[in-house]
Amino acid sequence: MDFELNAEQRLIQQTAREFAAREIYPVSAEHDAQAKWPAEIIRKAWELGLMNITVPEAYGGPGLGALEMVLVTEQLTWGCLGIGAPCCLNGLVSEVVIQGREEQRRSYLGRMVAGELGAYAVTEPGAGSDVAGVQTRAVRRGDEYLLSGSKIWISNAPQATFFTVLARTAPDAGHRGLSFFLVDKDAAGLEVGGHIPKMGQQAGHTAEVFFNDVVVPRSALIGEEGAGFKIAMKAFDGSRPMVAAFAVGLMQRCLDLSLSYAKERKSFGKPIIEHQAIAHKLAEMQMRLDASRLMAYQAAWLADAGKRNTMQASCAKAFACDSAMWVATEAMQIYGGYGYSKEYPVEKLFRDAKVLQVYEGTSEIQRNIIARELATR
Repeated sequence: MDFELNAEQRLIQQTAREFAAREIYPVSAEHDAQAKWPAEIIRKAWELGLMNITVPEAYGGPGLGALEMVLVTEQLTWGCLGIGAPCCLNGLVSEVVIQGREEQRRSYLGRMVAGELGAYAVTEPGAGSDVAGVQTRAVRRGDEYLLSGSKIWISNAPQATFFTVLARTAPDAGHRGLSFFLVDKDAAGLEVGGHIPKMGQQAGHTAEVFFNDVVVPRSALIGEEGAGFKIAMKAFDGSRPMVAAFAVGLMQRCLDLSLSYAKERKSFGKPIIEHQAIAHKLAEMQMRLDASRLMAYQAAWLADAGKRNTMQASCAKAFACDSAMWVATEAMQIYGGYGYSKEYPVEKLFRDAKVLQVYEGTSEIQRNIIARELATR
């Protein structure tokens, strides 16, 4: 067993860290306060090769693995989760597209490599964690499908040029009645709403997407009709290590700030790090950070090795995201009253952390998945 990164991995990790320190962190507070979309930062990340990490070389990408994606993601979200996440979400979209036909891969992966953003359109007003509850309809009419319905909380939707859309092709078939489609943003009848105001991750924009009798050709179907749920679950196995890395990046930032503050802030005549109550919080932060990082790396390594990683991906996602919320809360506690002030950075980290326990499958859903996997042993 070898825990060392190879030279290429260390280089891409360092490149991402330097980019985050130079381009992301200095403007993080501004983008959060203004809910400002980081267009220029995303362009620079793309130019530097920090996006579309896992797109195979055959389609113009670097052909790196899930572990490299996790390494980059951790560093970008260390800079700012609200800015870093939009830079990485093409990774989720590509997990769907790669399961399509060759012509779809060449077209849409090529577009992402060329600098376009895609969006993963699954969540609906009545179907979030319950993916099988999706009600957007896709009705077959000859060589076309007619899509009708709506999605909500779709990340990068206002800026995306196309969507991977999960829709119901068989009304009474449960999860076996779902199918994925590629839909361009300029399709007639497709409407994208405005950015939805939210608690944290303000720089990353989410929106509703409406399908008002949108006609797509049969060639827009990804895989086979009825394979949508299976495609979505496989995509989550690939993307959940990345979301765990979102949490790792945020935790590392919380620890960095908390440690620095605890060494400088004094109470009762000595730096607060010398008070056991504070020192133990920092120790627990480090423990949860290390465990989360190793779990994310393991889940990614299994994916790269072609091994089934469903349980490990869910373990990493649930543990890391729950830990990030705990770490952000304790960072505020270490800062005391200052932590509650917008003049200090931990208030933003606290707001950014919360939704990690919700998107890409809630922490509760991850535990359901883990329990189901255990039951089949």
